[in-house]
Amino acid sequence: MFRQNYVDSMSSLRHQFDWLPDPLGSVLLLIAAALIALLFSRIITDALPRLPGLRKIQFIHALTIRLRMNVRYFLMIIAASAALPATEGFSPETEKLLAHVLACLFIMNLGFGIIRAFRLATDQYLNRISAKENVDDITVRSHQTQIRVLRRLIEITFGVLTVAASLMVFNSVQKFGVSLFASAGAASLIVGLSARPALSNLIAGIQIAITQPIRMEDMLILNGDWAWVEEINATYVVLRTWDRRRYIVPISYFLENPFQNWTHSSQSLIGSIFLWLDYRTPMDRLRAMFMEEIEHCPDWDKDRSSIACQIADSNAQVISIRMIAGAADAGNMWNLSCDIRERMLRRIQIEMPECLPRGRTAVVSDSPSDTPWPESLMSPPVNRPGDGKYRGPDLNTSSVS
Repeated sequence: MFRQNYVDSMSSLRHQFDWLPDPLGSVLLLIAAALIALLFSRIITDALPRLPGLRKIQFIHALTIRLRMNVRYFLMIIAASAALPATEGFSPETEKLLAHVLACLFIMNLGFGIIRAFRLATDQYLNRISAKENVDDITVRSHQTQIRVLRRLIEITFGVLTVAASLMVFNSVQKFGVSLFASAGAASLIVGLSARPALSNLIAGIQIAITQPIRMEDMLILNGDWAWVEEINATYVVLRTWDRRRYIVPISYFLENPFQNWTHSSQSLIGSIFLWLDYRTPMDRLRAMFMEEIEHCPDWDKDRSSIACQIADSNAQVISIRMIAGAADAGNMWNLSCDIRERMLRRIQIEMPECLPRGRTAVVSDSPSDTPWPESLMSPPVNRPGDGKYRGPDLNTSSVS
């Protein structure tokens, strides 16, 4: 009954355009129906978020705001489709084409509206997980990785199905689909070969979401650079370096190549610094100095089991002192290493300047009063006759006068 009354109203409105050609008047009728629906939808969608009951339910309130445009498009398409029987001057083929176009738009609007609602639901879930105080950082980043990767895969799959379903309303596309299924063997082989990189990355994305060798905000070592996982997409990963550069890496790389993940099981890291000092450095005094300075470092995690001051190496000139201490995360670890290095160098320069590296040179005098060189280090005497040619060193020393 309502639909019939609506069609009668649209027919009355159509007669207002009788002074125009029939096709043009019918087009204006469809536009007028869509505009009237847009006006009412704006009133409805603007009023819904202001309702007191919806404000108390955060998800419903956010959903009405997120789907505002989809609702408007939905009502406009419905209004234009309902007004289509009241049009005049269109051929049956044109009217059928318009009906198919409106049906295609309806399916696409519905499908992408569901995708937007699904994205909102996952965002709300991630925000709720992040807001919990009793959940550790590893659990939060694990949920973020799984939700973000699987969400992108679901959105891509559902988007492709939505576009395919919307296009299937056209007869020509249906015939193409039937012929494609008839030659599915050759088509699948061609598509599989051409789309192999994309498919391998999609499958790798599913494996990343399940096994999680990397997670959001994990710190990796790639090509000698520290990099944080900034974004995990369906086919690639965005890594952020300390100097704000970005690495764009195929997601399959992390399943096919070894890499370093410094925050896989915990964010806490141990920073290390090396000082090259003189051999006369008193280690007991240096360790006491290190323990005094580490207490004043704000980035230290207060874990005494992770601190040490040891001789790590030595060469002919200096010894290498390694000092280690723990920090809560990678950023604090870097700041802690720099802070300890500055504090220790300042204390050594002031209190133990004799421990700084220095070069050594042995000075040997040629005075006759000095102890002569051992005979084993002396060169053999040289036979230099007064006349004639030089005949090289004379190994028979007894014949030299």
